[in-house]
Amino acid sequence: MDVTTIFAGVVLLLAIALLFSVIKIVPQGREFTIERFGKYTKTLSPGIGFLTPFIERVGRRMNMMEQVLDVPTQEVITKDNAMVKVDGIVFIQVMDAAKAAYRVDDLPYAISQLCMTNLRTVVGSMELDEVLSQRDSINTRLLHVIDAATEPWGVKVNRIEIKDLTPPTDITNAMARQMKAERERRAVITEADGEKAAAIARAEGAKQAAILQAEGRKEAAFRDAEAREREAEAEARATAMVSEAIARGDVNAINYFVAQKYVEAFAELARSPQQRTVIVPAEMGALVGTIAGIGEMVGLAKGQQREGPTPTTPSAAPRPPRRPAAGGVVPPTA
Repeated sequence: MDVTTIFAGVVLLLAIALLFSVIKIVPQGREFTIERFGKYTKTLSPGIGFLTPFIERVGRRMNMMEQVLDVPTQEVITKDNAMVKVDGIVFIQVMDAAKAAYRVDDLPYAISQLCMTNLRTVVGSMELDEVLSQRDSINTRLLHVIDAATEPWGVKVNRIEIKDLTPPTDITNAMARQMKAERERRAVITEADGEKAAAIARAEGAKQAAILQAEGRKEAAFRDAEAREREAEAEARATAMVSEAIARGDVNAINYFVAQKYVEAFAELARSPQQRTVIVPAEMGALVGTIAGIGEMVGLAKGQQREGPTPTTPSAAPRPPRRPAAGGVVPPTA
């Protein structure tokens, strides 16, 4: 191998090294800062870029995508002197590669410490109940504070979330007892409301039933009154007819009332539980004949009423009933 070949090989290697130092390919989601003699001059965006050989070099390779940083767990004292353990996560994105590269050293650590400090400040200004129930408010306050603090670093804080918030054990037990008591109170209230609704429903049902019963009694009373009215009208017409017959001199009409009371008295006597025997008087046959005659007279009068008013003619007097030979003994009816 001669000197010419060796020289050509060295030149080729130098050319390849020079080519790689001049041409830089930046991947998507990254940006490279360029330094000339150690001083920042420009930023290379994703794609291909060219540098001045032996003068310029790549300073920092910055990640421009959104990043997730953990906020370490720490103990914080609330406004009402309760000790709670808090940790969280923060979502950041580098917006200016030069600022993020040269204005702060160890950007993730700086943001983590900034979040811890402001988390202690925000949580320490609130009482325990507010801390446990207002996580969204804490997240919003932290976001505004930390985003404003990281703006000079060329970083945008998109979100910050409290991941875990743990109160002391005694407070946790007290909260569990309080929750149990609250649920029992709600159960008692719900049960009382159910019983109240059931009682109201039962009372409403009883009210409707009473109303229906009253309406039924009202209707029944109306019907009874109507029946009594018609019965009274019929009795009045019968009395008028009998009175007319008496005025014409009909003896049977006079006997009608006497026979009616006579029969009612014997019927009551027969229904009496103490009465074992009933003695029928000798005049019973005549009484029966009289009642039969009166029945014929009343039937004739009703027929005339249905046919319309006609000239009245004296009706033939019924034959006098035959008198029984002697009184008999009749067993009482049940």
